[in-house]
Formats: sequence, C-alpha cells, structure tokens
Amino acid sequence: MTRVTTTTWLTWRTALATVVAGGLVASCGLTSGSPMVDDVKPGSIGQGLPLKGADLTVTSKEFTEQLILGAMMGIAFKAAGADVLDRTGIQGSIGAREAVKGGDADAMYEYTGTAWITYLGNSKPIPNSQEQWEAVKDADAKNGITWLPPSSLNNTYALAMNQSNFKKYGTKTLSDVAALSKKDPKAVTLCVESEFANRADGLPGMEKAYGMKIPAGNITQMDTGIIYTQASKGTCTYGEVFTTDGRIKAMDLEVTQDDKHFFPNYNAAPEINSKALKKYPEMAKILEPITKKLNNTVAQDLNSKVDVEGQDPHEVAKDWLVQEGFVKE
Repeated sequence: MTRVTTTTWLTWRTALATVVAGGLVASCGLTSGSPMVDDVKPGSIGQGLPLKGADLTVTSKEFTEQLILGAMMGIAFKAAGADVLDRTGIQGSIGAREAVKGGDADAMYEYTGTAWITYLGNSKPIPNSQEQWEAVKDADAKNGITWLPPSSLNNTYALAMNQSNFKKYGTKTLSDVAALSKKDPKAVTLCVESEFANRADGLPGMEKAYGMKIPAGNITQMDTGIIYTQASKGTCTYGEVFTTDGRIKAMDLEVTQDDKHFFPNYNAAPEINSKALKKYPEMAKILEPITKKLNNTVAQDLNSKVDVEGQDPHEVAKDWLVQEGFVKE
C-alpha cells in the first residue's frame, strides 16, 4: 500500500458531494481487502470477547491519520473477538463514506466537518463542536449511518510559526496576528496552499472574520509539505497547517489559536453502518474509551511516527493501543 500523508487533506475535503456514489465505490477497490491477523487479546476493552463470531469490515481514507485510526478500530474489534477485514486506505473521501453507508464496510473514523459540509451539503459550519456533531448525527440517521460520540481530535486549519518568530512577535491568537498586521504589515507574511488562499473557509474568510488585510505581496502559495519547512526556517512568518499534523511537533512549530472559532470543526468520530451497529451494539462500548483518549497531541505524536520517522501506520496504531492498555499482545 502506498503511504499517503496528510498532504492530501484538502483533496478529499473538497471532493464533490454530487459525484455519483455508486461509481466511486466501484472504482475504489472495495471488493479487495485482507484479514487482520494481529495476535491481540482484550486489555481494558473487549473483555469476554463480546464480538466473537462477528465478521466486520473497517475502512478509512488514504492519508496517514486515517490509516492509523482505521487500524485502531480494526485491532480493537479483533481483540474483542471479531474476524476483521481490513479495507483501509481508500482513495478519496466519498468512497470510504459510501462503503459504510452502503454496507460494504461496517465502520470508520470520519470527521464531523467533512460530513456536514461535503456529504450533507451545508455551506456554513457550526462553531460549537458538540453541536456540530449532534447536527451531523441527526442528519445522517436517515442515511443509515450512526455517529458515535466524537473525540477532541480536531484536524482543522491553523497558522503556525517557528519559536524564533513566536518569541519576536508573541502572537498567540489570530486576533493577535490581525493586530500585528495593522501595526506592522511587513511582519505578517504567509505561506499557504493555493486552495486555502481562495476558499471561503480559508484565507479570505479568515481575513474577513478577524478584520485583517494581508497584502498580496506578503502571501506565497506553495505545496503543503514545503509550507512546514518554510515556516520552520522562518522564510514566512506564518504557515498554513493542519492541527494534527505530526510535523508541527517534529519542527517545534507554535500553533496560533483560532480565538474567534472561524475555522470549521473536524472532530474525528466513529461512523457506523446502522444495521451493523444494531446487530453488534458492542462496537460502541469497545470504541468509546479509545475515542475519548484521542486528541490533537496524541494525533500529532502518532502521525509524526509515520510521516517523520517512517514507521508503519498499522504498527503505530497497535503499539499505541497496547501502550494505553486497551489491548494486549
């Protein structure tokens, strides 16, 4: 499997919801997959093997964080006694979603913002993360999908800077950046992706929400991976990042807080085929403590092990589950 990192995030986020789902599912190779063969036993989850005899299929999108989350889910189900088919790593966002919706897969970790905007067709995100999840859960019930409670892991946009610039300017929030842009316009230079530079929920919307106007000459558009490097070097004062990217930790970048909560919430939560959950309701109890443990710090650390250190995402997921005591080898 080709390892795809979080650099593909905008690609799947902006997938058109109007694409014919059936064609996507057929093109995603959902007839393939391999059994999970991990030799794991119950730890704090799966006691009594409540999923013994169950045949479950887990899926995910293709970027690092999704591969890790999909592996976590599958390994947890296996520790609880299920036979698990691994269909993680599906290209694009809609293919994995349609697999769960149509019953070709039973479960995956999905993001609330992706569901609300891309799948359910809403243009305006809900600022409160809990209310965002509730709205998605209620709307998706008619689609045969059940959303379990979300994690605090929120893979959304942010601006980040190196420690030298952080000490120099002391901008902790986007409101601070706006104030700096008015006081010293030359100080605020941005490295961003072309998509972010033109999206309503990207730079234009951020400028409007915070009352800032960055001169065009202060904005450089580039690929995601280069942004992290340039922000780390200080070539640009601020780089557009994703809040759970492992390179934030690896490069010791300081994330600027979205104090007006402009950017959409992209909290990861289990998305389950409702028929499958009705047949195996134990899935919810098994996933609950794992989901509660997930946050941006955990995600950055695990993503970094893959994207920076080159480790295998499946092994990273299993090692974390063992370390946290959820399963035993």
